[in-house]
Formats: sequence, C-alpha cells, structure tokens
Amino acid sequence: MASYHLSAKIGAKGKATAHAAYISREGKYSGRDRYEDLEAKGSGNMPKWAEQNPAHFWNAADEHERTNGSAYREIEVALPREMTVDQRRELVEDFVHQELGDKHAYQWAIHTPKAALEGGEQPHAHIMFSERRMDGIERDPAQLFKRYNAKNPEKGGAQKASGGKARGEMKDELLVTRQRWSDVQNAHLERHGHADRVDHRSLANQGIERAPEKHLGGAGVRALDDRDISALLERRAAEGAHERAQRSVSGLIDLSGDLSAAKDERAKHQEAARQAEAVRQLEQAKQQLSAGAAVFRAKFQAERAAKVEADRRADLARQAVEFAQGEARRKAELEGIAKERQREATRPRPTKEKDGPDFSH
Repeated sequence: MASYHLSAKIGAKGKATAHAAYISREGKYSGRDRYEDLEAKGSGNMPKWAEQNPAHFWNAADEHERTNGSAYREIEVALPREMTVDQRRELVEDFVHQELGDKHAYQWAIHTPKAALEGGEQPHAHIMFSERRMDGIERDPAQLFKRYNAKNPEKGGAQKASGGKARGEMKDELLVTRQRWSDVQNAHLERHGHADRVDHRSLANQGIERAPEKHLGGAGVRALDDRDISALLERRAAEGAHERAQRSVSGLIDLSGDLSAAKDERAKHQEAARQAEAVRQLEQAKQQLSAGAAVFRAKFQAERAAKVEADRRADLARQAVEFAQGEARRKAELEGIAKERQREATRPRPTKEKDGPDFSH
C-alpha cells in the first residue's frame, strides 16, 4: 500500500557540504554497509564552476552564505515500494522539475534502507536545493551568495526565494507543496497501473478515526519483543484494510455528506475518463489507419511496378514475334524471286530467221 510522507527542513550555514555527501553516499558515507542503500542520484541547475561536481556549490554556500543564514533547504519524500527503480527515478525527476524548474541549484538522491519492523524496503528521496535563484548572471562563488542588489543585479548576489516572506506565508506554501507531491505521485501510480493512491491530508481531514502511529525508529523497534512486533504488524494490516475501504466508500459518497455533489463529481470523473478513453481509441485508430495506408500504398506501388514490368516484357515479346514474322516474309519473298529467276534462266530462248532483209551471204 502506497504511503504518504513529505517533510521539509532548513539547512544552516556550514551543514550543506556534509549533508550533500550524506545523501549521495560520498566521502565518509561511502564503502560502508550501513550506507549501501543508494538507488539513484542526480543534480541540476548548477553554475558552470560546479556543473561537474555539485560539492563545489555546497562548499561555497557553507563558506560565503551570511552568518546564521540557510545554506540549503531539503524536501524528503516517501516513494512507493510497488514502483520499479526507473519508475521511482522518473517520479522524483518529475517532481523536482515541477517544483524547482531551472531556477534553483539542486541535488537529489534515492535511498532504499530496510524497514526496522517489517524488513522490507523503505524507498525515499532527499531533495536539497538552494534558495538562491539562478537568473542567468554568471557569478563566482563569493559573489553568488552576497546580498541581492535589486537595482543592479549583476553587482550583487543571487536573490533568495524566501526573502521578505512571513512565516505564515511560507507555511501556506509548504501545504501547497504537500498537495502537489500527492498529485504527482498519484499521477505516476495511475500511469504505471497501480490502484493505490496517497492523500496529503491529515487522518482527521480524511475522515479516518485513528491516531497517527508514533514513529519508533530502529532503537524503539529493537526494544520490542516478538509478541509486540506481531501485534503491531497485525494492527497496521487491519488499519490499512480499513483505510482502503474508507477511501473506496469516499469515492462514492463525499465525506461532507453531500450525496448529490458526490454523485455529480463522480459523474464528471467518469465522463472525463470516457473522453480520455475515446481520445486514446481515436489516436489508436489513426495510427492503425496510417499503418494500413502505408501497407496499401506499398502494395499498390509493388503491384504497379510488377504490371509495368509485365507490360514491358509483353511488348518485347510482341516486337520479337513481329520481327520474326517480318524476317520470315522477307525470306519467302527472296526465295520466290530466286525461283522466278531460275525459271527464267532455264526457259528456251527464240532463234532469229535466216532469210529476210538483213540476211547476207
């Protein structure tokens, strides 16, 4: 069953380099069994001097960011176990692109440690990013983290996204981020054929009547005996089945109790699904028609070429017959002339009279 988790934190000046090494399993966090859980990692939007090694960026943030300032922010999210490695990476990259675009330098990593209680994988992602906005101005490490100059941006540092925002406004932004993460995760679950969905709302707002389970951690799990662990796992399974049933019912009846509105909303979703399916079938029909037209065109061209070749061969044969017939006629004519000449040659010639005016002794 897919579960929802998103937490955000602020990293203080002097902590960025170590945390980047931790999530990417580099430096002292590499080559140790405890940290052999790195599934994938990536980075982006780095200035030119840190494109090949993101650690240079976080080193500069730790060194040049203002005292008591934040060197980075981090979003940590749980990832669905039922997804493949490539699907989880695609999900994280999609969310990073949605949230950060090309405006913030970032680094992310996916970890898959074993759950202390159940023993299965606990895939999750760390997404750390700089609040400094990348505005296209080339700045060296020292300048990038200086105070922003609104009148002459090229003379100051990169602007911070949180500049001038009240705590309440930032809290509202986090709530919106939580909802966007549930939306993008559900879209990917649906895309890959999984029935489970996640909900960013609290259990109470979802209409689920139970208290959130307290996180025990590795030490807390190790302190439990076998009976406690068995009871806890059974309770989780029962609560999971109950929640799935409640979500199934909420798909038919809105939690507010407005049955008519729920039916209308369900009808809208069904109509949208039908339209999407119709569009998909139309596109498939177009593709099949296009493929059929290509096959027909190729067959027609082949048949036409074969007919042209057959006509050419027939014409050559006809010309050969006509030539042979002409030659036979000419041969017959020559033979007739030869026979006539032979008859002329063998025909007796008449003799002249010996008496007559021309006779002389």
